[in-house]
Amino acid sequence: MKFSSYLDPQFIFTDLKGTTPEEIIVEMIERVAEKDKKVNASKKLIEDAVIRREREIPTGIGSGIAIPHARIENLNDFIVAIGLLDTPIEGGIAATHQVDKVNLVFLIISDVLKNKNILKVMSAVSKIALRKKDLLEKIKKERNPKKVIEYIQEANIELDHKIVAEDVLSPDVVPATPENTLEEIAKRLILEETSGLPVVDENGHFLGEITERELIAYGMPNYLSLMEDLNFLTVGEPFEEYLVNESKVTIKDLYRVSEDIIIDSKTPIMEICFIMVNKGITRLYVVDNGKYCGMIKRSDIIKKVLHI
Repeated sequence: MKFSSYLDPQFIFTDLKGTTPEEIIVEMIERVAEKDKKVNASKKLIEDAVIRREREIPTGIGSGIAIPHARIENLNDFIVAIGLLDTPIEGGIAATHQVDKVNLVFLIISDVLKNKNILKVMSAVSKIALRKKDLLEKIKKERNPKKVIEYIQEANIELDHKIVAEDVLSPDVVPATPENTLEEIAKRLILEETSGLPVVDENGHFLGEITERELIAYGMPNYLSLMEDLNFLTVGEPFEEYLVNESKVTIKDLYRVSEDIIIDSKTPIMEICFIMVNKGITRLYVVDNGKYCGMIKRSDIIKKVLHI
């Protein structure tokens, strides 16, 4: 099924007046309710659900796009509405501390049992943002609803029946390179609130991962593993070597290489969950034909599948 098949010109709004995410959400739901009886019958419930979800975790994905959504019991419907804003509004990017100027809103109103549909639409929007940047700018500037759908048809995004790796990966994690220093990696792990990063070469080929473990291990001499009591060590030992060399030593010989952390973009979600649960792996890297595509953390499964 094509992503464009979910869209209806009557649910594409180009003259919204709201100046905050909540105002835009309410305005779009009211406009949808004017044309859809099921939404109209549950309008207040839907408004409360979408706004509550937005307050919990903002639904911005970057590139000026937000995807507010909610699942409503017994709605027995699935609606995607689009809002195009002349004046961008300030909105948060999901699960980050970053703020974006949003001028394109995809509102999803769904029955509680249609998680897969929501995830597929979110994935389709992300693909347009990442792979069809020129087309995305055309969509943002267009004010004819039928033309908006034509542009999305042009993107030719297919919605598969299965949830796979490319639907839940985080493509915006900037990979590290072998030339990065210990200091650069340590700063990124702290600022990006992650415990590991992908490592790629100059052509984007996946090489491995660098994690907190490798940084900590660098400062620990091999002889420590032979000792039962480390109480004799003073504060700062043996990390003095790390502190002296953190700005000079690169991760070239430190990053970890393992086939266990690599999957392809079509790996089914249940296989991903099985690997994470049964092998104790916290991060998986999506790699197609050797090229790094994105990373999937356990938190992505919680955020994008279990608590959508």
